[in-house]
Amino acid sequence: MLTIGEFSRMTQLSVRTLRRYHEAGLLDPAVVDGTTGYRYYAVEQIPTAQVIHRLRELDVPLGEVQRIVQTPDPGVRASLVADHLQRLEDQLDRTRAAVVSLRRLLQPDPAPISVQLRAEPARTVAAVEAVVGHGDVGAWYAGALAELEAAVGGAATGPPGGSYDGALFEQGRGRVLLYLPTDAPPRTGRVHAVTLPAAELAVTTHAGEHDGVEVTYGELGAWVVRNAMAVAGPVREVYLVGPREASDPAAWRTEIGWPVFRVG
Repeated sequence: MLTIGEFSRMTQLSVRTLRRYHEAGLLDPAVVDGTTGYRYYAVEQIPTAQVIHRLRELDVPLGEVQRIVQTPDPGVRASLVADHLQRLEDQLDRTRAAVVSLRRLLQPDPAPISVQLRAEPARTVAAVEAVVGHGDVGAWYAGALAELEAAVGGAATGPPGGSYDGALFEQGRGRVLLYLPTDAPPRTGRVHAVTLPAAELAVTTHAGEHDGVEVTYGELGAWVVRNAMAVAGPVREVYLVGPREASDPAAWRTEIGWPVFRVG
């Protein structure tokens, strides 16, 4: 048996940390002396203590740490850890996107965006549409695009695009539509033909990851106001270059089109 001091040196965890792990039910000593209260540990507990320490460094909640270290099945343990690592990677992606947006917003003299007014004719496309919560758009988009690509196949005549109702931004939930242009839209599963109405669009292009698109939205909105225009209808996006076309996010390009009309 190892005293708590010896175990501390071998695991490089402080005595205070080991006591805290014991009190939290994460790592019980092999033996606790009933008279002195001294804690003693087994050599076999060293890897477990180190695993707990690494999990806590990754901010895994105490309850989940308990599930991981107390689960006898190695496959289940690996799955629990993998789930948390995926959440950390998602959080890291959001942090990186926020940093990019902040750097762009805090530039002392940002370069003005290029905006084009374009008359977009009505056209019929293959589409999937639904009412979706703002936080669920990413997952919904991935499933809808996969279904569209399977249905349309090589008959697509251009890049995918989307249409996003104002309620999605204003109320956190609204109608979204994802489409692929094709000469003969099929009807299968959720895929069906939709006619996008003609519109006058104020168009600009967002460069980089879509998570930072709100900065471009703000700049386009400011341009619309400065030019005495108002928005009339769902925002449109066209995904000119994305993860399928380029592995480097810096090369991604999203065209944003706001249906507008002049006021005053």
